[in-house]
Amino acid sequence: MSKLLRRGYLSGIPALLAGLACLAALPASAHSIDTIKKIADSGTINIGHRESSLPFSYYDNSRKVVGYSHDLTMKVVEAIRSELKLGSLTIKLVPVTAQNRLALVQNGSVDLECASTTHNTERGRAVTFSVSFFRIGTRLMTSPTTGIHDFPDLAGRRLVVTSGTTSEKLIRLYNERHGRKISILVARDHGESFAMLESQKADAFMMDDALLYGERMKSDHPERWIITGTPLSSEVYGCMMRKGDLELKRMVDTVLVRLMRGGEAMRLHHKWFQGPIPPKGLNLNWPPSPELVELFNAPNDRALDGR
Repeated sequence: MSKLLRRGYLSGIPALLAGLACLAALPASAHSIDTIKKIADSGTINIGHRESSLPFSYYDNSRKVVGYSHDLTMKVVEAIRSELKLGSLTIKLVPVTAQNRLALVQNGSVDLECASTTHNTERGRAVTFSVSFFRIGTRLMTSPTTGIHDFPDLAGRRLVVTSGTTSEKLIRLYNERHGRKISILVARDHGESFAMLESQKADAFMMDDALLYGERMKSDHPERWIITGTPLSSEVYGCMMRKGDLELKRMVDTVLVRLMRGGEAMRLHHKWFQGPIPPKGLNLNWPPSPELVELFNAPNDRALDGR
């Protein structure tokens, strides 16, 4: 090797090492994520589910996970098993909460979470979302005797929200803009929030309208509660995966789009929102909204941050 060539070669080493150091310093999310290979190699998929997000993902009386979102998830899992040509695929069900769901997806404890998680811009920076599979509005549940009909009526009253939800963030912003007139209480999960309402520790419960209908149905006396108020926001639910998990997203999106456009998602909606469901065999009697019908006809993965 000539001296000139040797000098050029050696002088390039520091730059090469610096470049490698920069690559090593990149966050994990910048590297390629291949959950599908992990699933194929292990024969196991970790599915995140909620414990009390009725009727999307929750336990029935025998502690079996059921719900609209869970049914969709199982169809996705079966499609993954089939595409990977696996004779069997072990499904590990991992309970998640509103507080830890993003972290469990990010750290690999959960491969896929399809329950009742809102896809907004902020969360979209932390995880990858599938096409949306549901559309909701954030409203109030209360007793007709409270005189609460809309958010302005909450001044001087006690409102409970579930910790870590978009409802908590929305109502805190609303309260700041309106002089902090609402006493905001925070519960661990939706079941605890509703229990605070039933025990009169709170005057109203704010949450996604679909979940409010589900909580009301679990009550011994659902006729005592009304869902009311102009929606403070309009939101969409999607499935969460690790950021950059593009192959898994491709598979999930393919299945969800087929289910929505082919009519199966609407049949599941009829099962879970317009028919008797566990644990008491009651009926939410909640037909699909025009916005949901539009979503099923034209699926997309756009984040939705408000009205």
